[in-house]
Amino acid sequence: MQSQKKKVEVVAAVIMHNQKILCVQRGENKLEYISKKFEFPGGKMEDGETKKQTIIREIKEELNMDIIPGEQLKTVEHEYPDFNLTMHSFISECLSTEVFLSEHIDYKWLAVSELETLDWAAADLPIVEQLINS
Repeated sequence: MQSQKKKVEVVAAVIMHNQKILCVQRGENKLEYISKKFEFPGGKMEDGETKKQTIIREIKEELNMDIIPGEQLKTVEHEYPDFNLTMHSFISECLSTEVFLSEHIDYKWLAVSELETLDWAAADLPIVEQLINS
């Protein structure tokens, strides 16, 4: 009998400022398929949290930024080799563009037209496509 893959539910923020979007780069990872890939910042939901509470907390922890989550974008269901991911995403505004990296190795503020220049984590690609095509 095959073991069930772990299910992970996360919320990601598409942080906008002056028509630019914040893209963050993951560090080295033993899982090659997410190592050094770009992603929209966010993290796992905790018990009792709403999706918006999750990204406000996660963005504060990871980037020391205050954000205002707005419109919900698509929810992505993605199957990675080691786990299944459900990722909810929200367009979010930030009050300051100062970024302090605690979990990521790099970040870029890019226009929508520049998003395709990055090497994205597979689960983030449908959101990149939604942004480019909207």
